[in-house]
Amino acid sequence: MEKKLGLKENWQQFTLLVVINAFVGGMIGLERNILPQLAELEFGLASKTAIFSFIIAFGITKALCNYFTGKLANSIGRKRLMIIGWLFAIPIPFILIFADHWNWIIFANILLGLNQGFTWSMAVIMKIDLVGSKNRGLAVGINEFAGYLSVGIVAFLTGYIANSYGIRPYPFYLGILFSFAGLILSILFLKDTKGHIDKESAQSNIPLLGNIFIQTSFKHKSLSGITQAGLVNNLNDGMTWGLLPLLLLSKNFSASQIGLLTAIYPTVWGLSQLYTGKLSDIYSKKMLLFWGMLLQAIGISLLVLATAAFHFILLGVALGFGTALVYPTFINAISDYTHPIQRAESLGTFRLWRDLGYAVGAILTGIIADSFGIDTSIIAIGMITMLSAIIILFRVQDVKIA
Repeated sequence: MEKKLGLKENWQQFTLLVVINAFVGGMIGLERNILPQLAELEFGLASKTAIFSFIIAFGITKALCNYFTGKLANSIGRKRLMIIGWLFAIPIPFILIFADHWNWIIFANILLGLNQGFTWSMAVIMKIDLVGSKNRGLAVGINEFAGYLSVGIVAFLTGYIANSYGIRPYPFYLGILFSFAGLILSILFLKDTKGHIDKESAQSNIPLLGNIFIQTSFKHKSLSGITQAGLVNNLNDGMTWGLLPLLLLSKNFSASQIGLLTAIYPTVWGLSQLYTGKLSDIYSKKMLLFWGMLLQAIGISLLVLATAAFHFILLGVALGFGTALVYPTFINAISDYTHPIQRAESLGTFRLWRDLGYAVGAILTGIIADSFGIDTSIIAIGMITMLSAIIILFRVQDVKIA
């Protein structure tokens, strides 16, 4: 039977992928505000660089996994890669519950990087496969909405549970539910999207890239301009992930308050993408990327002046909306420049560099924070984000609106 492209035509599989990606996001939310506190309170780590080691391990693993997932998507199949990703997730909550040494936490985050690299990559690529070019931004927006709203909700829930019952083991029980639910749904109900790729490829007139990795990373002006912004976006997210809970802890906020305040940024990020994803289908992708990175730069820089909960709420909203402007736009814009048959590998290359930003951000943030203090580290990341916005203006060309 001939495959049809479109959201309406494939709504059942699309909805299933939304649900699966909510469980994928939940695995990240599981430790979003808990692990920095766990590092200080249970493992006695004082060095910010040492504390951020779990983010570094996660970022490098997920980045490499993204790249190879993109290369393998056509040969192994999307569904098989999704199932493999969930198999890596099963041990994670048990390790977080029983770990008696920080190295076990790092190992759990290597597994988390593999889980996210396989499952999140396949969720977004399969949604794009299903809908075709017309509603690509909307598809990405819905995918990221489900994932990051789940990150925010689970970050809040784990903070609440930790405040009521302690940091371990109860917050991590949620991960057992998420990992088994994601695996079962993927095995029993998910269908591969190879037929949809074949259908779109027959209709596409986008020229094939020579060396996909080199073009996406360095040579193609627009692809490389988008890719550098992706790296910087996750660089500053790595900083926020690692430093914000510690910044709030230093200002004597309670565990439940830290859970709420750290959840605002990913929650706004997730919710807003329902709107910004569709916006990237109809508005200048270049300008959405510029304004999103600029808003992030301003929000990050002002964190050093925040003292009250209200300040952190406003800045969390600004950071969340700034990130929502760029996140679905990144993937939508990369897809505009790549033939459907090369899209998974080009997106894998982009996501390699984007998620290396987690590791770069954690290392850079930790070194600057240990040497010069948290405020200097925050300002430095804000300035790097501002520079990235400027690079977008001069390097990225506006694309033809679908």
